Amino acid sequence: MSKKSSFDAMSVDEMWRLHEEIGRILSVRLTSEKRELEKRLAQLHHEEESQPNLADKQLGTRQARKYPKVFPKYRNPNEPTETWSGRGKQPRWLTTALAMGHTIEEFVIGDAEAAKNNPRRNGHKWQAEK
Repeated sequence: MSKKSSFDAMSVDEMWRLHEEIGRILSVRLTSEKRELEKRLAQLHHEEESQPNLADKQLGTRQARKYPKVFPKYRNPNEPTETWSGRGKQPRWLTTALAMGHTIEEFVIGDAEAAKNNPRRNGHKWQAEK
């Protein structure tokens, strides 16, 4: 409380000089801290370069695991381009249809249609192009 009363007793000019002095002190301290942080960052970067295997693991540069493509098992009859493989969260169109009383079996893509649209299912790439 005594600091507040000392500010009340100061003139505007005295307060302005105090403001400028605080600004200079803050500028010097921030510049000093910035230099220290840049030194630490350069040191960490140098350590990282000296250990390339560790750096690769930490940065996550290893290759992603490759999974085989999953073909769609369900199709929206109202919008045939909307399909779902049966993995992950159910699409909105299927959730809505199931809530309306439909069964999931109604949306299953038939084997003939799946084989026609997916050359990997029948094992021959050239057959799908016919």
